[in-house]
Amino acid sequence: MTSIATPAVAPDRPEAAPVALVTGAGRGIGLATARAFLAEGWRVALLDIDAALLEAALATLDAPAATLALACDVADPAAVAHAVGQAAARFARLDAVVNNAGIAVFRPLLETTPEDWARVLAVNLTGPFLVTRAAAPLMARGGGGAVVNVTSISGLRASTLRVAYGTSKAGLAHLTKQQAVELGEIGIRVNAVAPGPVDTAMAKAVHSPAIRKDYHDAIPLNRYGLEAEIASAIVFLCGPRASYITGQVIAVDGGFQAAGIGLPTLRGAGG
Repeated sequence: MTSIATPAVAPDRPEAAPVALVTGAGRGIGLATARAFLAEGWRVALLDIDAALLEAALATLDAPAATLALACDVADPAAVAHAVGQAAARFARLDAVVNNAGIAVFRPLLETTPEDWARVLAVNLTGPFLVTRAAAPLMARGGGGAVVNVTSISGLRASTLRVAYGTSKAGLAHLTKQQAVELGEIGIRVNAVAPGPVDTAMAKAVHSPAIRKDYHDAIPLNRYGLEAEIASAIVFLCGPRASYITGQVIAVDGGFQAAGIGLPTLRGAGG
């Protein structure tokens, strides 16, 4: 049986520092995750479809020796294989993959076009399949590692306007379990983080004040999450302290998934 790899940081030997590949790393949760990895002494390959956004992100990190920019569409098998090859050529190892790249189309079911559906599933579900499939052999050669798929609370409970997005994230939750079962014997753990409402640029653009109030009322912690809080959970799952955790979908949502109906009323009544 292959043991589960738990890479240790070796600050005195930069070439021995563990390496993470983070998709959708140009902004938001992906960039926060890259920053969190760097703070823990990892090296990071940042992948994003937007090359200009990616270069701007690298400039903010200011760690050229420990980072690599990879412009890539995660739904393109050839581009994914090339990007993973570039990461291998630069760092010669890979210890963690974070499948964070995603898109959302918020439309009613009857207004969601086949093209909307196909693109959302291509990025949000096929992308993590392709990236993990390309990266797993490199990880296995180094003794294993960890994969974290970024799903969503929308994949755990249905909501309006999310037929494509929610379905893609629900599929990703099951893909996580499938990957965990099949890759465990080669030393690769696979888990998922399901963020609840997070103060990302996308949320700020599409959540009106009324929607934000509704979320606050429904979340026991009574606030949106921070990108850095999601990143902390991701980095934890990639590290040695999570060495016996695999096949799990962990909601990082301020209690949103756990709460039932009537929360504002109960608060007002004091119980």
